Amino acid sequence: MPNNILAAAAQRGKDNALPYAGAVTPQEAFDLLQADSNVLLVDVRTGAERDWVGRVAISDLQHKSVQWSLYPGGTPNPDFLAQLSAVAGKNTPILFLCRSGVRSRHAAKLATENGYTQCYDILEGFEGDKDAEGHRKSVGGWCKAGLPWAGA
Repeated sequence: MPNNILAAAAQRGKDNALPYAGAVTPQEAFDLLQADSNVLLVDVRTGAERDWVGRVAISDLQHKSVQWSLYPGGTPNPDFLAQLSAVAGKNTPILFLCRSGVRSRHAAKLATENGYTQCYDILEGFEGDKDAEGHRKSVGGWCKAGLPWAGA
C-alpha cells in the first residue's frame, strides 16, 4: 500500500509541476503513517495554532512540530531548517502539514531545495478551506476526513 500511495503522490507532483516529491490527501497521509513507522508528519503550524485549534493524534515518534512562521507576528522562522534537521534525516519520508495547505507547500519546497529527498505536502491541511460562513474543519482537511485529532 505505501508504494501505491507514494506513486499517486509522485504523479500528482508531476502533473502539477511541484518542486518537491509530491502531495498526499489527508487519508493517504494517515494510511502511510499507519503502514510505515519511518514516515514522519511534520506540523509546520505555530504552537498557538496547535494549542488553540488542535493537533493530529498520532504517535509522537511520527509527529514532530517545526514552525514555519512564528507567533505572534507571523515572521518566518529563521531556524526552520536547523529544527527540521533535528527531527528528520535527509532521506526520511516527510509529510508536511499546516492549516490549509499553503505553508506546508513552502516547507516541502524549501526542504527539497536543501537536500531532503522525500518531501510531501498534505493537501487541504489540518482544517481545510473556509466554508460559506467563514468556518474551517468542514471543507476538506485532516479534521473533515475524520482522522484522529485532539485539542480545541
